Amino acid sequence: MRRRIAAGALAGVLLLAGCSGGSDGGTTHARGDNAAPDRPVPDRAAPAPGLSTFALDVDTASYGYARRTLGEGRLPEPKGVRPEEFVNSFRPDYPRPKDNGFSVTLDGARSDADGWSLVRVGLATRASDVERPPAALTFVVDVSGSMDEPGRLDLVKESLGLLVGRLRDDDAIALVTFSAEAQTELPMTRVGGARERIREAVDSLETSSSTNVEAGVRTGYDVAVEGHRKGATNRVVLLSDALANTGDTDADGILERIDEERREHGITLFGVGVGSEYGDAFMERLADKGDGHTTYVATPEQARKVFVDQLPGHIELRARDAKAQVAFDPKTVESFRLVGYDDRKVADEDFRDDRVDGGEIGAGHTVTALYSVRLRPGRSGRVATATVRWLDPVTRAPHERSGAVDSAALTAPLWGAGHDSLQLTAIAAYFADRLRGGRLPGAPALPRLASRAEALAERARSASVQELARAIRQADSLGAGSRGGDEKGTEGGTEGGDPYAR
Repeated sequence: MRRRIAAGALAGVLLLAGCSGGSDGGTTHARGDNAAPDRPVPDRAAPAPGLSTFALDVDTASYGYARRTLGEGRLPEPKGVRPEEFVNSFRPDYPRPKDNGFSVTLDGARSDADGWSLVRVGLATRASDVERPPAALTFVVDVSGSMDEPGRLDLVKESLGLLVGRLRDDDAIALVTFSAEAQTELPMTRVGGARERIREAVDSLETSSSTNVEAGVRTGYDVAVEGHRKGATNRVVLLSDALANTGDTDADGILERIDEERREHGITLFGVGVGSEYGDAFMERLADKGDGHTTYVATPEQARKVFVDQLPGHIELRARDAKAQVAFDPKTVESFRLVGYDDRKVADEDFRDDRVDGGEIGAGHTVTALYSVRLRPGRSGRVATATVRWLDPVTRAPHERSGAVDSAALTAPLWGAGHDSLQLTAIAAYFADRLRGGRLPGAPALPRLASRAEALAERARSASVQELARAIRQADSLGAGSRGGDEKGTEGGTEGGDPYAR
């Protein structure tokens, strides 16, 4: 299983969070080598110095909930800030592969800290261009008392109503609710000829008492197994504020069941968070164990974007158990730090162990990882080689592709002209790192970071980047710039140790 403790939103219902398609229209600087054709997959290799290995992640909930929190005049809890989810909330302009694998793109620039550069690893899958497989979706809806707050159950009902109108006749839906206990409101039902019946079941949802997430998830998986459709996309979708207070509130008792059904039936879990108070860590653990994703919805606009605009192309799966490994050349690199992915780390020697869980990636998705890298003075040459490994979703055959970047691609300054795509990645990463008390080398102070974001938003005419700039301003006004502490992230060394909207 994956080695971890375990804004747009339900696009991930169907394997979406972290999706994107097409170009962002920005111009980028010199890139490293792009993906080569698939090469023979080697046996497991012994660990080597200068390696960074992690499971791919396309969640976005951390960024969505942080924006909601800041908008209400509160700083998010540092432990709930996951930089990779901030970064992956925006659409980069990576080239797309022509087949069902990944493209691998590396680029970078010189940061404002002497001797430090940024290296970006970008992975992308091809968007769907054929009719997707049918979907069998079991929605598990929290109807506990805490869901009575505006922006919780009412938003869930509106979102599901939108979804019903977008699904095909050969798709199927089941509906489970939970408060103190769980109840099946609708068994797995083909959408064709039953849309009004489904809408009536959704409209009838009302809040009740306490929050027994355990009962809801267990019942949801029972219903999903009973209604399992071979050849379809089988998903359990949990819509909740994840504030469990009845039953198993630690999540561990639920995780074993999720893992069992994931392995035996291929049923994955997607978590959609709502509410001003939200159990982010609880939801994150559940989705992780269920080979799924999390996202967060705060407004009807976000719900429509996910259920209506992004839904059609994101049921098709491109890769299972996808992992990335980045090898830094010790002759060129003195030290490096991966920004985020703290809970996605995989042991270097497990990169090619396909029993070790990775991430599930859908059609048209992108994944970005950003490294802060200190180069050796006066050295030049290869800086890093990134390899992505995944299993074919149908045959489970392993595949790998690689890309690389040299020191010549890191000479231009980050904030120079023509680097908009990388600048956006850096702004999101620097912002997240500061919210959790880190101080990455070369990170601008929050006011300067907000100005950078505002200038980029104006150039790109991007509402999503303007929202990012607004969040940075709000964080600065709340004192986030004074958060201190050790630099955060996964550090290693070669010596021991809207064009942008989703």
